[in-house]
Amino acid sequence: MLSPLIAAQLFPLLLIFVRVGAALMLLPGIGDSTVPPRMRLVLALALTLLVAPPLTPLMPPPPDSPLALALLIGGETVVGLFLGLIVRLLLTAVDVAGTVVSFQLSLANAFVFNPAMAAQGSLVSNFFTTLGVLLILLTDLHHAMLTGIVDSYMVFAPGGTPPAGDLADAVARQVAASFGIGLRMAAPFLVIGLIFYLGLGLMARLMPQIQVFFIAIPAQVLLGFAILGLTLSAAMLYWLDAVAMALMSFPKPF
Repeated sequence: MLSPLIAAQLFPLLLIFVRVGAALMLLPGIGDSTVPPRMRLVLALALTLLVAPPLTPLMPPPPDSPLALALLIGGETVVGLFLGLIVRLLLTAVDVAGTVVSFQLSLANAFVFNPAMAAQGSLVSNFFTTLGVLLILLTDLHHAMLTGIVDSYMVFAPGGTPPAGDLADAVARQVAASFGIGLRMAAPFLVIGLIFYLGLGLMARLMPQIQVFFIAIPAQVLLGFAILGLTLSAAMLYWLDAVAMALMSFPKPF
């Protein structure tokens, strides 16, 4: 009698841990590659124990076959990865903006490791993503992320089959939205960069003996940093508003 009782008590914790742990693997700040895996594991276990009492009644009974158990765990993993991926895609907007800005500053070839993206990136995109993670933590938006994971049980019932088509459509729409946010953040650099290069092209036509583009590189860098100083706060506030709006409406049935 003891073994079935223990299994009945531990099975809901296992299902909750699978979804929570999969989501935390991709959340910005918490799931970054620089965070030790043991810390992420401890955080996932702590969050599981914290939310287990209200979520345990929603858990299905333990399945009878190993195949059914594997399918159940696989479905919870897919839902958790989807939740984390949606939030991670919000962070890619600042990476897109930083990449565009780095091209306008002629710093696109200066690559360093970006811990937020777990890949090589330009200096400016590294700065943007690091600042984005910092602002998420400072403004307590990570609380909304964790709340969204818990609220997801009202949308994706445990034991059900994840709607693969709807999840893929939601990811595609979030990719497009994040790309658009990144371009709007970098819009001042695109406009001024276009005007700057048009002026250089006109000067090159008027003075073909002078290497105008080579001489203008320092001016381009200085102008870019001046624009960055003027627009950085507005761009990051715009991104924070977009993240907050996305998290306020998340999760929803797709």
